[in-house]
Amino acid sequence: MATAADGSEKKPKSMTKKLLGHFEKRLLEERKRVLRELGHYDDTFGSTEQGAEGDLSSYSFHMADQGTDAMEREKAFLFASQEGRFLWHIDEALRRLYRSPETFGKCHNCGNDIGYDRLDALPHARFCIECKQREEDGKRPA
Repeated sequence: MATAADGSEKKPKSMTKKLLGHFEKRLLEERKRVLRELGHYDDTFGSTEQGAEGDLSSYSFHMADQGTDAMEREKAFLFASQEGRFLWHIDEALRRLYRSPETFGKCHNCGNDIGYDRLDALPHARFCIECKQREEDGKRPA
């Protein structure tokens, strides 16, 4: 660690309170949006076309209707799963911001600052663009 001329250690530069407040607001907005979306999917899981028509039977009259209903439920489940994972990432970012604001916006791999544009677009980002690109390149088949 670098030391100043008077012998004291220099701290790594952390974000200003204004920037931390900006990212907290962005994370909370995204969290609210995701919770609203998850509520929408909850409504989708609970409703069927038969229920909307007043038919209490859970059986469709035609096999094609059954297939369509099953496909719609599966699609809603897939989207809800993705939103649930996204919510987890947002909550983790909020925990990082509240527990150690001095390290928020630092790459978990190399320790460098994550660019403002990247954090503004993805306030839950844990890696700088270079480390994320290396991670994604490593997952691609050769």
